[in-house]
Parts: sequence; C-alpha cells; structure tokens
Amino acid sequence: MSGSIDTGDAVELLRRQGMRMTPQRLAVVDEIMSTSGYIIPVTMVERVQARIPGVSPSTVYRTLERLEQVGVLAHVHLESGRGYHRLAEEEAQHAHLTCSRCNADLELPRSSLRSLERLIQRDHGFRPDFTHYAIAGVCADCHES
Repeated sequence: MSGSIDTGDAVELLRRQGMRMTPQRLAVVDEIMSTSGYIIPVTMVERVQARIPGVSPSTVYRTLERLEQVGVLAHVHLESGRGYHRLAEEEAQHAHLTCSRCNADLELPRSSLRSLERLIQRDHGFRPDFTHYAIAGVCADCHES
C-alpha cells in the first residue's frame, strides 16, 4: 500500500486478515488513526470506553496488536509502558525522547541519530536500533525549571 494509511485502509487490512469489524473494533481503529504521536494502550482503553462504554480492554489490546501485525502501527517501549504510533511508508524511522518529569514525548529523526549509531558501531561493533525504545531524560522546559 503506498502513501499514508487512513482509517478505511486500516479497517480493510484487518478485514482481509479475517477480523470481524465490530463497533468496538471500529472505535479502536478510528481512535488510533486520529491520534498523533504515540499512545499507550491504557489510555486507548479509556478513550474508547468513553465512546462505547463496556468495551473490553482485551478487545483494544488485540486490535492494537493486529494493527501492528498488518503494518499500520509500530510499538515503542516508553517509561510509562508500551506505546504505539501510526506508520506511514514514506515516514522515516525515528526515536522517541521521553521526559521523565512531565512525560513529554519528542520525536528525534533518524538523521539526528546517525552519528551516535556510527560511534556505537565503530567502538563496539554493535548496530543499535533506537526505534523500539524511548530515550529517557529531561526536556528543556523541565531542565530550566
């Protein structure tokens, strides 16, 4: 699939995988596709339950996992737990910087990481993958206060 994936595309990908698209699952897909940045599953459960009371957390978790399997989402390990964010084919890989004081999340483009990747590879013979784990620290606003 070329270009950005929208809600309809995501629903169609899930249907092709044999997933029955219930109102609860449609609400999960709609919520994640309208969220920018990353979202942790607990927050997603709260948002979807606000729209459709009684939605099972397991429905939310399974739908997020399925969206990752079909290439709509990617996961990242944050201080607050596992998070997900949408993927676009033209989107460059990036790392997450997470403030341990205010929980702000910043995206760091891969181009900014290249010199660190080269340094680690040169000194340790190791190729790091910064895309699945957040780099914890303190944001500029919190550092100044």
